[in-house]
Amino acid sequence: MIAIGCDHGGFALKQEIIAYFKANGTEFKDFGCMSEEAVDYPDYAKSVSKAVLSGECEKGVLICGTGIGISIAANKIPGIRCALCHDVFSAEATRLHNDTNIVALGGRVIGPGLAIKVVDTFLKTPFSNEERHIKRISKIEEK
Repeated sequence: MIAIGCDHGGFALKQEIIAYFKANGTEFKDFGCMSEEAVDYPDYAKSVSKAVLSGECEKGVLICGTGIGISIAANKIPGIRCALCHDVFSAEATRLHNDTNIVALGGRVIGPGLAIKVVDTFLKTPFSNEERHIKRISKIEEK
């Protein structure tokens, strides 16, 4: 199951991604927001991150206006590795090299067609499990 959440700036793009999930039988849980009324993105970053960390959801998708704020908020949570991606190459590379568990997008930055390709690539790309990448991830996780 995929966790998805957004703030008001990402609401329209979230609806496009949800329609794609439904059309392709992708199980997901929508953590909000549920309209374009102004809300605070850290709340949604926290909800999606908790679902991923608990194992309730395998991976997450977060969307705000630029993707920047919501990715920063998610990355403050220990155990979350969230990558802001607006191209397919980055979505693939972050899974292969960083074993990221959440992808962030900017609803005011990327169109729905490309966003869906980015999300699809992110969700389908496995971690490479190469020792050099495992070592680097361990360094990121050091306290």
